[in-house]
Amino acid sequence: MLVGMRTQVGIIGAGPAGLLLSHLLHLRGIESVVLERRSREYVERRVRAGVLEQGTVDTLADAGVGERLKREGLVHRGIELRYGGAGHRIAFERLVPGRAITVYGQQEVVKDLIAARLAAGGDVRFEVDDVAVHDLAGDRPYLTFTDAGGTARRLGCDVVAGCDGFHGVSRPSIPEGVLTEYHRDYPFAWLGILAKVRPSSEELIYARTERGFALHSMRSPEISRFYLQVAPDEQLSAWPDERIWAELRSRLETVPGFALTTGDIVEKGITPMRGYVAEPMQYGRLFLAGDAAHIVPPTGAKGLNLAVADVRVLTEALVPFFADGSTGALDGYSEACLPRVWRAQHFSWWMTTLLHTFDSDDAYARRLQTSHLDYVTSSEAGGTTLAENYVGLPYREETS
Repeated sequence: MLVGMRTQVGIIGAGPAGLLLSHLLHLRGIESVVLERRSREYVERRVRAGVLEQGTVDTLADAGVGERLKREGLVHRGIELRYGGAGHRIAFERLVPGRAITVYGQQEVVKDLIAARLAAGGDVRFEVDDVAVHDLAGDRPYLTFTDAGGTARRLGCDVVAGCDGFHGVSRPSIPEGVLTEYHRDYPFAWLGILAKVRPSSEELIYARTERGFALHSMRSPEISRFYLQVAPDEQLSAWPDERIWAELRSRLETVPGFALTTGDIVEKGITPMRGYVAEPMQYGRLFLAGDAAHIVPPTGAKGLNLAVADVRVLTEALVPFFADGSTGALDGYSEACLPRVWRAQHFSWWMTTLLHTFDSDDAYARRLQTSHLDYVTSSEAGGTTLAENYVGLPYREETS
């Protein structure tokens, strides 16, 4: 026996996309219920992205959830590209005046959004199971699920938002043959670590070496984040702490005077590198947002930021739909989102190929890569291309 419920928008997934969508809809007077299979503790501790574009920061601030972000986030007005024994700064303040990035962990964004939703009386349900989507082609879709207490429920709604990531149930609920899927798998992965150690640099360092790529990032003045390019089938067991620090020193200590600060590693993980886009990002009354619709390699720092862009568009499309039944903007949701999605795909691919080593590269390809890096770091036009994409392209009226 299913216990019935009703809302306007059923949202699957309590990551940044689902939570922000729920909050933006609340601010516009639209009800929603968020369903999440993981526990609140899990989603608030899940370490993911940490670089927020200018538009993402502005969106969170405008939504009233940017107070802690403003207080604790680390504003960066440049990044360093390190190769050939030298560091080259890409100066955002000169190339894209008034725009920057802010380092603030995705888990912190999630904490802020959960707190805001609960403070506003929002319905966010954790540890649900057996979520299924029904009747998407009609005007009365519904979700079924089992809640944390073991009660089987039916959630009727007008619209379903699939914000449940690449491995969620939303996208597979679309009938076969509707979607066109685009894939790009890269022949390496990232070994990522979180360490209780002060950052060795005030800004992010992207290092290209013959040993492979490395990234020096941070999460706070006391916590650093590092990544190493590794083989796609690499096992964590092959990387004890001592080996990780030795390899990071080999790839980052290539500039005279730079010394890497080491310390306790508190988390390790291996991330595959791939690009993916599903088109269209909608079917019937189901609308995909974030990783449910697209994946980018993390080199360009675009995943979380694309999710925010998606839900901004979806919110603006849902407002007239619930106000007077207008479907024009909602019908055009995918078309409005995809240009930004593909721009981010290209930038992420560009950054990845610019900075990583490929086993298939010969001496000619390596010299081409160096020439390209020289152009980006010495040309105003080349540096501006990187800077304006990295800080995030300004929002336009995607729904117009």
